[in-house]
Amino acid sequence: MRISRTNIDELNAIISVVIRPDDYQDKVERQIKEKAKKVKLPGYRNGLAPVSHVQKIYGRGVIIEEVNKILGDVVNNYIKQNEIETLGQPLQKGDESQYNWELGQEFTFEYEIGLAPDVITVFNASDSLIHYVIKVDEETLNARLKNLRRSYGKMTNPETSADGDVIFADFVQLQNDGSVLENGINVTSTLRIDIITDANLKAPFIGVKRDDVIENFNLVAAIADEVQLRKILKLDDNNQIIPQSNFSITIKNINRLEESDLDLNFYNKVFGEDAGVNTEEEFKKRITAELELMMLQDADRKLAADFYQYGSGKIDLKLPDDFLKRWLKTVNREISAEDLEAGYPDFATNLKWTLLENKIVKDNKIEIKYADVFEAAKLRIASQLKMYNPTPVTEEQLTEYTNQFLKENQNINQTFDEVKSNKVFEFLKTVITLNKQEISFKDFKEL
Repeated sequence: MRISRTNIDELNAIISVVIRPDDYQDKVERQIKEKAKKVKLPGYRNGLAPVSHVQKIYGRGVIIEEVNKILGDVVNNYIKQNEIETLGQPLQKGDESQYNWELGQEFTFEYEIGLAPDVITVFNASDSLIHYVIKVDEETLNARLKNLRRSYGKMTNPETSADGDVIFADFVQLQNDGSVLENGINVTSTLRIDIITDANLKAPFIGVKRDDVIENFNLVAAIADEVQLRKILKLDDNNQIIPQSNFSITIKNINRLEESDLDLNFYNKVFGEDAGVNTEEEFKKRITAELELMMLQDADRKLAADFYQYGSGKIDLKLPDDFLKRWLKTVNREISAEDLEAGYPDFATNLKWTLLENKIVKDNKIEIKYADVFEAAKLRIASQLKMYNPTPVTEEQLTEYTNQFLKENQNINQTFDEVKSNKVFEFLKTVITLNKQEISFKDFKEL
């Protein structure tokens, strides 16, 4: 076997592989003999067909299979052993039709490879970005407290309705003259009053009681969100809503989510009995600390995005664009030429940033351990669990969930990349100049 590399230019090369009969013939003959012991052919008893006959029928396929096994190992090992930094995967030139695939034949294969460009670190102390310090204002704190109190609140059924209540009612479609439309919509459903934004249209629902009837109401005009409207009227996508139709709405019940009292029982539900939160002051202090941590993370995410935008403009790297487009087409065969061209600039920018991250990791000996990946995955899972189920899970359960999550290669690779990006980000924060700037949470959201 002979393998060599020819550079076309600084970003493209050809790897040539010459496979001689000695490289594959013994393997093919063994496979043919094994197949002859098992194959069933017309005119022969099972396993007694002549090897020469089996060779004639199955030889081509076996040769192709064995040669391709050799090629895959040889090309990958050559790239690894010679420490060639490639982009994408090697692309074979030509196809199987150029060979007769007979024993004793010598095969020559050529692979195009895209070479990674040399990367120069582009950040230093002369670069500066704003690192926002987000302040927890009274409005933000109160909004968070209100959400928590509602989340742990209790449902009541007041006598009269108020904005924010949910009404349970019969909705009956009417004709233009106000009479019931035969075979029209007639459903019992719920409506949250605060989804009606127009004050005049909302007014009929404020102060109503059980068995009250709201006559000739234009529900379509009141509810701009068609998804919500279809949900209220229990319509599927095939039903057509007729805007001219008004509805008779008979109130059956009124539901109100009362906010939880600020007491020890509420504090224990939110933080657990061992959290040491016993007073309203301690509760607000704990919530403020959580908000500050969230806002610090928000500020860092903004800074990371600014790093990416700013740094992407500074990275002056050439890529083997033509090769990469051909490679992308091979791994995304359904993509059109137009979509490929439209999406390639973003792909190239992301790739350049990844190359820069890898350079920073290598030059600064930044370690990424499995423990880092595990902890990052565990924090993500804990956050997701808290979002959908406020009841805390045990450490043992969380560890088990994380182990299961990281059994999937896609999950572990994605988490590894996130950890790498975070470590590079933390390193870059020590390299460039960060200008601290205070900002309110409200103003920050507008950014």
